Order: sequence, then C-alpha cells, then structure tokens
Amino acid sequence: MVTIDRVVLGFAGTMILLTLLLSVFHTPLWLWLTAFVGVNLIQSSITGFCPLAKALKMFGIKPGKAFE
Repeated sequence: MVTIDRVVLGFAGTMILLTLLLSVFHTPLWLWLTAFVGVNLIQSSITGFCPLAKALKMFGIKPGKAFE
C-alpha cells in the first residue's frame, strides 16, 4: 500500500542519489540541493511539518504512522 511516509522517504532518497550523481558528472553545485533535502528531513523530524507530505495529502494519498 502506498502511503505518504513511503513516498516522502522514496522521494528524499531519490533526490539525494540523483543530486550526488549530478554533482559528480556535471557540477558540484548540485550538492546544495542535497544539503537542502537533508536539512528538510531534519526539520521535519523535529517539527513534524513536511511540505511534500502536505501536498501529497491534498492529492488524496493516505498518511502512514509518521504523517497522521
């Protein structure tokens, strides 16, 4: 079953790996996006607010345990 939790974690992991690859093969400036994703993960673990989770909830995807 697809939940907001799984989509958020999958999206964050994909963005981190993608920007790491882009920084190796294109320009190291892509690491700023990697840092942004990491900071957003940390702030959402502290505050419970995640912009992607809020957007996914508006599209009707069911929350899991983390984003209820």
